[in-house]
Amino acid sequence: MEAQLLRANTNLKNRKHIVTYVYDDKLASSTNKIPNIRDRARITHELIRSYGLTDQMNWISSEAATFEDLKVFHSSSYVDFLAACNTSEGHQNHGDESDSGSDRTDDEINVDSQEFQNEHKLTDEDFGLGYDCPIFKNMGDFARVIAGGTLTACREILNGNLIAINWCGGWHHAQRDQAGGFCTVNDIVLGCHLLQKKFPKILYIDLDAHHGDGVENAFSLTRNILTFSMHIREPGYYPGTGSIDDIGIGRGKYHVVNVPLKSYVSDYQFFNTFDRVLSSIVDVFHADAVIVQCGVDFISGDPVGKGNLTEKGLGQCVARVMELKLPTLFLGGGGYNQRNSAKCWAYLTSLITGVSISSDIPEHDNFLLFGPDFDLGITASPVKSQNTNEYLDSVVSQIKGNLKNLKDI
Repeated sequence: MEAQLLRANTNLKNRKHIVTYVYDDKLASSTNKIPNIRDRARITHELIRSYGLTDQMNWISSEAATFEDLKVFHSSSYVDFLAACNTSEGHQNHGDESDSGSDRTDDEINVDSQEFQNEHKLTDEDFGLGYDCPIFKNMGDFARVIAGGTLTACREILNGNLIAINWCGGWHHAQRDQAGGFCTVNDIVLGCHLLQKKFPKILYIDLDAHHGDGVENAFSLTRNILTFSMHIREPGYYPGTGSIDDIGIGRGKYHVVNVPLKSYVSDYQFFNTFDRVLSSIVDVFHADAVIVQCGVDFISGDPVGKGNLTEKGLGQCVARVMELKLPTLFLGGGGYNQRNSAKCWAYLTSLITGVSISSDIPEHDNFLLFGPDFDLGITASPVKSQNTNEYLDSVVSQIKGNLKNLKDI
């Protein structure tokens, strides 16, 4: 039964649509400011390109956001501080590769962080900057480039393209006036606001192993955006939010859907739960557009995620979203095993474009990274899921009960 379910609904080759793909060296190099994902964007892109998938998409470069763009969500004081972290007054290098830090060591970045903290008399608590979001030179331009990737993708959807991809996006932890969880700017919230110029009601789906707290907090008071997050929720697991009992506030009540999972969820459990919850959501919330954060830290082998998915499990979720036939933006997110992250996003790109690809990794500059098997597939670990069927059924049942209330609003 499990194998049959995983094969269902993944054949998208007959779907006719234009997919916009946002990527450039400037954007990729900016992500290298985050040591935990250094080179991930480039490795992913080169694998996607080696399969010829970039030839099947409208590949465009990103345009950096302005500081005013960032203030659509983030507070003026926070954005002004980010701007002050640039190396000189008025300096706006748009995150050019030459100043991106891609060729600098972690130690050099940490030295920059400490220098800025000392110069500005900052503690680690100021704006959430310090431990997992260290201060570094040109942080303002970094935020503009990161946000700009997603805003560029959103503008393509506003201009009539049905699907857009930005695997360099998906920074869901940043709050209005605070960084967190490696996220300095919340490109997702900014993208939601931009898409609402044409698509008033948006369904936000978060497939990252960590709860999308920044996005939920931004929209917990509104009924125009429904947030749906699948995530690990266990003692000590970041960010510690995302209870099933968190359902939104005021006018936004019942517009927050959280699916708290335990460690080592399997492909079958993940998709089966996702499918049941999504079906209940679309029955009562009629979205005009969808944003999907496709973090891949749920994938087996991730050093942080505590999941046990393969690319097939996330692929089933993406295929299910595509069946909605709505304007959709696919973003990246967490993923701290470079090889598996690249494999998974390449596979998801093939599903989104409807192009069948071989499991054999094509020869390209990073070919040796994918040894010794050189296979696109990811193998689940022989570890038992901590999620029982009874537990998952109870989660789905409670969520369905909450969503029934939307019919009365």
